[in-house]
Amino acid sequence: SSSCNGSATLIAQSIRRDIESELNLTASAGIAPIKFLAKVASDLNKPNGQYVIPPNQVQEFIDSMPLQKIPGVGKVALQRLHRTGLYLGEDVRKANYRDLLVRHGRLGASLWKRCHGVDNRSVQVSRERKSVGVERTFTKNIETLEQCWEVIEQRLYPELQRRLDKVGGEHVRPITKQGIKVKFADFQLTTIETGSNKLNLTAFYPLLEEVLLRQQGREIRLLGLSVMLQPEAQAKQLSLLDNE
Repeated sequence: SSSCNGSATLIAQSIRRDIESELNLTASAGIAPIKFLAKVASDLNKPNGQYVIPPNQVQEFIDSMPLQKIPGVGKVALQRLHRTGLYLGEDVRKANYRDLLVRHGRLGASLWKRCHGVDNRSVQVSRERKSVGVERTFTKNIETLEQCWEVIEQRLYPELQRRLDKVGGEHVRPITKQGIKVKFADFQLTTIETGSNKLNLTAFYPLLEEVLLRQQGREIRLLGLSVMLQPEAQAKQLSLLDNE
């Protein structure tokens, strides 16, 4: 980041360029002085852009923000908030803290802090990667096992191999499972996986057959492959044992 002179905007642009060049994927980014606002901002210019909230516009942005944009506010919670007249960040900011606590418990307390521009959670910068995956959403839905297998064999599996190599390959992080994800035309998502200690194309075929038993005549809009990785500490221990 020294080449970016500490600029969060330039750092975000650099990271997005790296993701696109290395993984051929687009990424969005949010830049803000408060953690949860950075997450909100990252959703505003998807799938391939970024949004900046400068410090002098933070409260204005929060006040005009619909509460459903705040991470952690789901449909049921949103309905409860609406029933008490809370729709925007400004509504929460102007509400009585004790009333929020009584009516909405921990969520009320959390929202009050966030809508006052307070988010003291630390940024986690070193999470261990637990899986590697690749998926494709079709511009035109597909239907048959043969079509699915062609996509897996020609597109998804080679890309999965490349991405696994990016994290060091199986000699560094052995796999423990491999699986398939399918989203049907009605947006129902289903997954299936099997234990595996080595990435294997043919092992995906019976998984595909089994997962398509759930198809029930529906077309397929998304198909994905994934592998679960062995925890880093365990992989290191096994590597040391192998070298003894």
